[in-house]
Amino acid sequence: MHGTTSSYVIEPIAIPSIPVVGTDKLFPVHRVYCVGRNYAAHAVEMGHDPNKEPPFFFQKNPDNLDTTGEFPYPPASNDVHHEIEMVVALKSGGTDIPVEKALDCVFGYGVGLDMTRRDLQGKAKDMGRPWEVGKAFEASAPCTPLVPASSIGHPGQGAIWLDVNGERKQTGDLNQMIWKVSEMISYLSGLFTLMPGDIILSGTPAGVGAVTRGDVLRGHIDGVGDIEVRVV
Repeated sequence: MHGTTSSYVIEPIAIPSIPVVGTDKLFPVHRVYCVGRNYAAHAVEMGHDPNKEPPFFFQKNPDNLDTTGEFPYPPASNDVHHEIEMVVALKSGGTDIPVEKALDCVFGYGVGLDMTRRDLQGKAKDMGRPWEVGKAFEASAPCTPLVPASSIGHPGQGAIWLDVNGERKQTGDLNQMIWKVSEMISYLSGLFTLMPGDIILSGTPAGVGAVTRGDVLRGHIDGVGDIEVRVV
């Protein structure tokens, strides 16, 4: 059910959005899906066998996305990790989307970070509970403005890396993703009705690690762009 502003009992919050390169218009965010363990080496470093366990999905909140260039160290954690990922933004959706049609749904791409309260996530894992407290907290998804696919195509290979204070921590190639972007979209559409404005964080390569206040994170994805975030 929808209504005008005057029909709500409290003032509604603004629609979460991401800037778009080359325009002053914004991309409105509907949902944020994250694929877990989508690079084999990262699955191994997290203690899992990528040959036995297919990737899975969890969610962040739309307003967890942040383009300010600062990451406020969150409360209730002493072990917050960086995970660099390619951001996929959908302009259309549906259910049971065929793999060969899936890239038609993509508006564009960006560079993002899936910041994780690893200690809280670990406790949730041990107790068989959901991951939200470790994943879906304020400003936990720093990202760049989106670059339209009409400008760069659909990146399927190319370097993805992250430096912390000038030291290379994560490195990989987009072609190392276990599930490709088209396969992620197709699979997700069998579980959810995908919508325009949906975001997919497509997984992180090996090398995740802790950050501290004052750290400067610089990341890059070939053909997509660069991100710089300071931990405050």
